[in-house]
Amino acid sequence: MMTALLDIRPIAGALGAEIHGVDLAQPLADDTIAAVRRALLDHLVIFFPGQSLSPARLVAFGKRFGPLEGHEFVEGMSDHPEVLELIKEADEGGFNFGGDWHTDVTFRDRPSMGTILYGKDIPPCGGDTLWANQYLAYETLSAGLQRLLGSLRAVHSAEEAFGGGGVAQLYRSQLRSMKIKTDGDVPTAVEHPVVRTHPETGRECLFINQGFTTRFADMSESESSGLLQFLFAHSVRPEFTCRFRWSPGAVAFWDNRATQHFALNDYHGHRRHMQRITVAGDRPI
Repeated sequence: MMTALLDIRPIAGALGAEIHGVDLAQPLADDTIAAVRRALLDHLVIFFPGQSLSPARLVAFGKRFGPLEGHEFVEGMSDHPEVLELIKEADEGGFNFGGDWHTDVTFRDRPSMGTILYGKDIPPCGGDTLWANQYLAYETLSAGLQRLLGSLRAVHSAEEAFGGGGVAQLYRSQLRSMKIKTDGDVPTAVEHPVVRTHPETGRECLFINQGFTTRFADMSESESSGLLQFLFAHSVRPEFTCRFRWSPGAVAFWDNRATQHFALNDYHGHRRHMQRITVAGDRPI
């Protein structure tokens, strides 16, 4: 499939495609950027193998899709604060940043539109990332459950992941090469619709995730638990997913509005170093 000089090769039935024929280190024409954006909307996560990017060029590419943003709990590079260094050294413990199913920063009023991840130092095996299509997660629910979920809102919070007693304390103690901040205030919990309408495609998708969704609005955690646990499991069924084997220089760009992802933690004894930027998003409706 050729589009505006891009060679687009799907990698799974649910989502995901590799794009060949574009060098992200070079300034890209407007029609190429438009074609990349179209591929992102069509495939939800797109991959560019064999790139060679400085932090400045990574930032320049990301800015073609919107303003970039930092992270409340992870400090960026000193000269490029938008770029997060996601590093696990070969001798570090059992924790892996991003090592559960989640959608990035849904604890914000305006979660990220998309995330771009660049593979710098890749283990010889392991360290793959999985993505799950949340359009399919919604569309495969019964009509009755779709109607119910369409009337609900859910509470999202960073407390469990990044609060004073959260998982980030373990990250901080074991991932010494990452600058993880856990001594600041955790943002107030926010509410988002359980079913989100994508602002560009107009399609509906499930918008909850195990990483940050704590309960339904106007319900307790115990009242919410049964249905949320079903949705967490349903939303990442294998047939909704793709799996990407990283190689040095590979870039992944995913639509954070309609996906979840999971960084596998199966490369103990090997170093993994990624660089991440995120494109600012809008308020889910």
